[in-house]
Amino acid sequence: MSKLLENKTAIITGATRGIGRGIALAFARNGCNVAFTYSSSTEAAQNLEKELNSLRIKAKSYQSNAADFDQAQQLVDEVIKEFETVDILVNNAGITKDNLLMRIGEDDFDQVIEVNLKSVFNMTKAIQRTFLKQRHGSLIHMSSVVGIKGNAGQSNYAASKAGIIGFSKAIALELGSRNIRSNVIAPGFIETEMTEKLPEDVVQKWREGIPLKRGGTPEDVANACVFLASDFSNYITGQVLQVDGGMLT
Repeated sequence: MSKLLENKTAIITGATRGIGRGIALAFARNGCNVAFTYSSSTEAAQNLEKELNSLRIKAKSYQSNAADFDQAQQLVDEVIKEFETVDILVNNAGITKDNLLMRIGEDDFDQVIEVNLKSVFNMTKAIQRTFLKQRHGSLIHMSSVVGIKGNAGQSNYAASKAGIIGFSKAIALELGSRNIRSNVIAPGFIETEMTEKLPEDVVQKWREGIPLKRGGTPEDVANACVFLASDFSNYITGQVLQVDGGMLT
């Protein structure tokens, strides 16, 4: 059986847990070489690197802060040196600092915008020259259904995720003529290590409000990423793919 991402190389930001980890594994299983970033979880990064390499692809972890403009450029330079080429960029790094507007501090607003949105600019800007030179590339930006519909107590997160959608659509228009595609994935309620900390009755209530009657898995999001990274989506750009079980239908 042929692998959808055979001989391709991807950079994935924030891949040591949850959705990012799921994407890295799905890409590797589909024959893709993976360069991934982490911020502080060195042990988790080493374990993932080992697991990815066992799938007979080339994988390497990089400690890098995508929210830092210079670090993003340095990361891309290092990956190009190591892997020689990059075909796919998955902007997945993100944080939450939830609070109602009346309680949210300026720092908590700024930090979420910087990590979630500025990082997308930094990494896309850093990879652009490579993609332009080779006249192909797939940009995949991780937004959220919250970036589409909003959510009380998440004004900073919603603003950052809505900003990603606007940014991606602009880049799709700018770079389309060079065969560079820019798309967004908007996950709904995805069950990860973070949601395990929530009370079971709260989680169950969310599940019941979803038409498919379950939370999504990191694999559900990862499979959508594989599609957008592959040649199967060659004529798709400027789109927002909701992976939400019908939540926003």
